[in-house]
Amino acid sequence: MTIAAVARAAGVTKGGLFHHFPDKEALITALLRDLLDHFDAAIDLGMAADPEPQGSFTRAWIAATLDPRLAASAPLNAVLLMNPGMRGLWSDWLRARLSCHAATDSGPWYEILRHAADGFWLADLWQVEPDLRQPMADLCATLLDLTRRNPG
Repeated sequence: MTIAAVARAAGVTKGGLFHHFPDKEALITALLRDLLDHFDAAIDLGMAADPEPQGSFTRAWIAATLDPRLAASAPLNAVLLMNPGMRGLWSDWLRARLSCHAATDSGPWYEILRHAADGFWLADLWQVEPDLRQPMADLCATLLDLTRRNPG
């Protein structure tokens, strides 16, 4: 990702871009924060619509992660998370959310289900051939069902 390419895509000059972001790192941080805000909002909406508190954060995580409307940001999200400086921002966000929902969504079962959703998201990012996996809607429905069958 070059500053010139970002400026072109945004329809501004490099100088105009640097007026708002002092350097490339500040721009990348702002992009990741924006992605996190959208993901956060989707999770909050999902939880607000869920009548069952137990597992609601994980169900909302799964739904937001596998939502095709949010999938457009997948390549950008992956690039940002590959930046070592951004991992701390992601970890801080995740730590805060997990702490907030520890009473309803802690333990290995919910973590496994969230990681499974992340894996399906990654398969989409990698454009794994459709004949090598189940339809996303089916996988999402299965994961959501599994959140209600916590064995632990």
